[in-house]
Amino acid sequence: MYVAVKGGEAAIEKAHRLLADRRRGDRSVPALSLEQIAGQLSLAVDRVMAEGSLYDPELAAMAVRQSRGDMIEAIFLIRAYRTTLPRFGATRPVETAAMRIERRVSATYKDIPGGQLLGSTFDYTHRLIDPAMAGDHPVEPGARRAVAEDAAYPRVTDILNGEGLIEPDIASDAEPGDLTRDPTGFPAGRDLRLQALARGDEGFLLSLGYSTQRGYGRTHPFVGEVRIGLVDLEIDLPELGFAVNIGAIRVTECQMVSQFKGGGQDGPRFTRGYGLVFGQSERKAMSMSLVDRALRADEFDENRAAPAQDEEFVLSHCDNVEATGFVEHLKLPHYVDFQAELDLLRMLRREHAAEKTAETDRQEAAE
Repeated sequence: MYVAVKGGEAAIEKAHRLLADRRRGDRSVPALSLEQIAGQLSLAVDRVMAEGSLYDPELAAMAVRQSRGDMIEAIFLIRAYRTTLPRFGATRPVETAAMRIERRVSATYKDIPGGQLLGSTFDYTHRLIDPAMAGDHPVEPGARRAVAEDAAYPRVTDILNGEGLIEPDIASDAEPGDLTRDPTGFPAGRDLRLQALARGDEGFLLSLGYSTQRGYGRTHPFVGEVRIGLVDLEIDLPELGFAVNIGAIRVTECQMVSQFKGGGQDGPRFTRGYGLVFGQSERKAMSMSLVDRALRADEFDENRAAPAQDEEFVLSHCDNVEATGFVEHLKLPHYVDFQAELDLLRMLRREHAAEKTAETDRQEAAE
């Protein structure tokens, strides 16, 4: 809390009470429940979890309600709560190849093994306001979400890799960094870049991804595959000597197939961009994969000329919580700073007026 002068506490307390009143809205209308928000505004909840770096639909729904639907404020709340949680372990890397698929589409192959699975999507809607939304109509029987439990859905990039047509996806044995614990330095490894992008602002990444498609760091991308579904989380328990499944989370993964590079012994191959986020968030995962590929310019001896290729620019500005804090702090009192600038400007204007008068006097004397 920022209190610039004595007496500010009373005004701030009244502002809090007014905010609570506005948040509740019309008392004749039933209050939103967390179940309603999590169930019916699930994409908003998913974004808050993804950019807040904490997978908890109930907490995210609570943050959405507390913030009156301001997504960045809700993300800020989740981030702040996250810092209070103890860390007692780390899960094994999730195996997205074993994902229990809810939606899976590819723009590179029409007939992919396992088939295209449209699932829940706005892609084929007409973008017309539906008058039925004014009421409360039940879902038609059989239209609820289905999860493919046992079907096999090999990844498109694995198919390409089998023919040697795409760069291999090489796993590193190195311990990944943690940008929530250590300050980010430059140059940053891909592990830290992907972390920053995963919790970066969707709109910012969308704009950067779009810029790469318009020629600012062009990589000529194709969506190899976007898949949404449930992945299991496993944690190693030393006292048992094996991994234990502790639950499942919903994620969105995007494998972007980008323009080919290389030669020599391996020959030309497609390159990759990667995106993985909590919940259902295709736009974010796709944008992330586009920017990930752009940031790999040095790996492929590409000239880093576009904003999306500038690692420091992207990573320093993609975090919406940090960006919001720096922009919104301008609303706070800056009286002393402004008075100093005002005094300096007045002095400069006096000096300018004196010089102008002196110049006029010199001209008159010369005449």
